[in-house]
Amino acid sequence: MSSTNGTKLDNATLSLFKNTDVSLSISVFYSLIAVANLAGNGLSMWLLVFRTSPKTPSIIFMINLTLTDLALGAALPFQIIYLLQGYNWSLGPGMCRLLTVTFYSNMYCSILTMMAIGVDRYMGIIRPMRVRPRKRTAVLGCLLMWAVVLAVLYPLMTTDLTFHIPELGITTCFDVLKRDMLPSQGAWLGFLFGTFFVLFFLPFCVTTFCYVSVIRKLSQDSKTAQKERAVRLMITVLLVFVLCFAPNNVLLLSHSVRRLFYNDSLYLAYKLSLSFSCVNSCLDPFIYYLASKEFRRKLRQILRMKSLSISDTSRWTDRKESLYSSNPMSGVREAMI
Repeated sequence: MSSTNGTKLDNATLSLFKNTDVSLSISVFYSLIAVANLAGNGLSMWLLVFRTSPKTPSIIFMINLTLTDLALGAALPFQIIYLLQGYNWSLGPGMCRLLTVTFYSNMYCSILTMMAIGVDRYMGIIRPMRVRPRKRTAVLGCLLMWAVVLAVLYPLMTTDLTFHIPELGITTCFDVLKRDMLPSQGAWLGFLFGTFFVLFFLPFCVTTFCYVSVIRKLSQDSKTAQKERAVRLMITVLLVFVLCFAPNNVLLLSHSVRRLFYNDSLYLAYKLSLSFSCVNSCLDPFIYYLASKEFRRKLRQILRMKSLSISDTSRWTDRKESLYSSNPMSGVREAMI
């Protein structure tokens, strides 16, 4: 995301728009993510909605997370086409806003949902005597997450995010922002730091605290299998934060501040980190597997049924071949041939 007040763009941004190798590489990367996203989260949604019961708060949070991931998977083809057309957006400002809000809503709703899952596990293991969130509370929590995310991203929903670059004859989508999108630099700083601390840093701290506390508690128990799953879950969640979310949020803040106040940019690094942030949508099904016993059981049943089906087909084929080879007329046929 570069920003401008009507002057020409810097050479680093223009060179990126001209670099077909980078746009092609990101397009291929997005294509792989889209396939893995839709396949993994499609299966997860089916299991969570139709094969998993009861609908505990954790399951409801997972359904919410899966919805955001599927929305991102549906939006990625538009981003791929945009990149393959040389950063030329042809679907209008409204669709550009929708695509941009979808991208960032996925990231920040994922962060808040992982925090909610961590808090739910913390309440169940560390504070079992206290009242845990019920189904209705979990649904309200999901609605509150969306309300907070959309409220923070409101400036992106009320402005034209497309920008025409006469030098290249292209119209970009959320790659070049106008400085007058917000009334002042102070408003920009409030938007950027608010997004960073409210939607990333604070949830990261809460999530880390919850999982570290859970592991400490489980280390005192004899249920080593449960402890191992909790450790793997925490490692997976932290890897998603550190590898997918942290680079993009840190670079978004750094790039925007440098661009607004120092006329410098980290645009290429930010663009690459934005694409890598989408990997979280492919890792979320692994989080479901580690976090939900019912999800693990249903997935194993499906895999076992598929394995049995393949095994039965193989045995039936072998049986037919055995019957055929034992037929006394087969020797006559072979001799005739």
